Amino acid sequence: MRGRLRSGRRGLLPGVTAAAARHTRARTGYPSPVLVALSTWDRSLFRRVAERHWPGGDRVLPRLSRSADHGVLWFGVAAGAALLGGPAVRRAALRGTLSLALASATVNTVGKRSVRRVRPVADLVPVVRRLARQPVTTSFPSGHSASAAAFATGVALESPWWGLALAPLAASVCFSRVYTGVHYPGDVLAGAALGAGAAFVVRGLAPGRPRQVPAAPARPDAPALPGGRGLVVVANCVSGQRAAGPADPVPAIRSALPQAEVVTCGPGDSLARLLEEAAARARELGGALGVHGGDGTVNAAATAAARHGLPLAVLPGGTYNHFARDLGVATVADAARAVEAGEAVAVDVGRFEGLRFLNTFSIGAYPDLVRVRERWAPRIGAWPAGVAAAVHVLRTARPVRLRVDGRRRTVWLLFAGNCLYRGPGMAPVRRADLADGLLDVRLVHGGRLARTRLLLAALTGAVRHSPVLRVVRARRLSVTGIPPGTHLAYDGEVAPAPPSLTLRKDREALLVYRPSPEGR
Repeated sequence: MRGRLRSGRRGLLPGVTAAAARHTRARTGYPSPVLVALSTWDRSLFRRVAERHWPGGDRVLPRLSRSADHGVLWFGVAAGAALLGGPAVRRAALRGTLSLALASATVNTVGKRSVRRVRPVADLVPVVRRLARQPVTTSFPSGHSASAAAFATGVALESPWWGLALAPLAASVCFSRVYTGVHYPGDVLAGAALGAGAAFVVRGLAPGRPRQVPAAPARPDAPALPGGRGLVVVANCVSGQRAAGPADPVPAIRSALPQAEVVTCGPGDSLARLLEEAAARARELGGALGVHGGDGTVNAAATAAARHGLPLAVLPGGTYNHFARDLGVATVADAARAVEAGEAVAVDVGRFEGLRFLNTFSIGAYPDLVRVRERWAPRIGAWPAGVAAAVHVLRTARPVRLRVDGRRRTVWLLFAGNCLYRGPGMAPVRRADLADGLLDVRLVHGGRLARTRLLLAALTGAVRHSPVLRVVRARRLSVTGIPPGTHLAYDGEVAPAPPSLTLRKDREALLVYRPSPEGR
């Protein structure tokens, strides 16, 4: 009996390492009966699948399994959704892709290295089913199953109907891994569970649209501009193209605000100069400055508006639109309604070394991610580039040594949010207040196995208690000793970091149009 158990070591239960089995034998003389029973069930089920004839399976399932190599199948689905679907479908595809990226990183950095289970014996599977190129990695857990479950679950969390439509395809990919003989059923079940868990982690880090608009002091002194009279809008057409939106946003702006003056900024134009001229013109008219673009464009417009003492109208038209989303301005029509009614709020502005940020500031891995994403986006598109850049940076990033408020730190990431962000993790999510006077500072320490420990904490829901992550609320932050060649990011823009800088808050420094909750 003991000899048979030893010879079946490659069939140990998924999740049970050889070391754990040896420890059990050392105490009892035999492996745990429960582990033996489950491992026997796993091998028996694999044998039954291998011996049974599945009509049509030989033609379809091996091809389907190969199409999912390296996530190609799911990236293709996401790309099709981004090109042909509306905003809701694109958000679902993005959430599914981010979930897949997290699941894949977890399988390859933690799962495969922790449980080194040998793959099934291929001789049990008919030759016609076998893959032409057999995998060389360990068997537990199934990476294909993790990716399939992560993508389908991520899509379902954003769009239940689309998730339901993808569920049969994801289940077929999972089954194909047993059918072709490269995984035990237990490997597939563990991979699918891990993938679904990764999707829920992504939802925790980046929830869907906020249920309520963040607080901010209402300001009755913003001018009401019927039809947009007195509003001068600078439309950054480059941002619209990056966002896969319309190449010319002017018709939509003129439709919502027919009396506004619209200036377009195309490739080769100076955005700063156009914003300065538009702000001067708006002050002459006694109106307001408007901007159509993404977060970087809005940041530049906020600087011009603050310098001229003007209210700002944000018309979302960029790749991510984080500030507009936190304002509760989802469309040009939302902004137009607020402009015509004179509804506005005062929001905080973060600043450092003569620059401002409305959303976030960071040093470390995120600026590297932005640089890689911007380099790849023209070739493969903004959404795929963002996911590919995240995976690349996760593998290649190096910690930065600097001083934070005088204390020497080695960090993967220093993040500072303009106002407090919801969620205990290392990524910004949503703000509950746009004028709280605070900086939301998060440090991801760069010690030994920091990335792996933080990833495990995220998967187990224990990020708040992870020693790798430090969260601080502050009104001022000093960062010195920054190494030469380090880059920083603010509102999605990347710039070389100076040797030292100080982050500060300007309370309620910017007046921004926002429709009242009653008018939504």
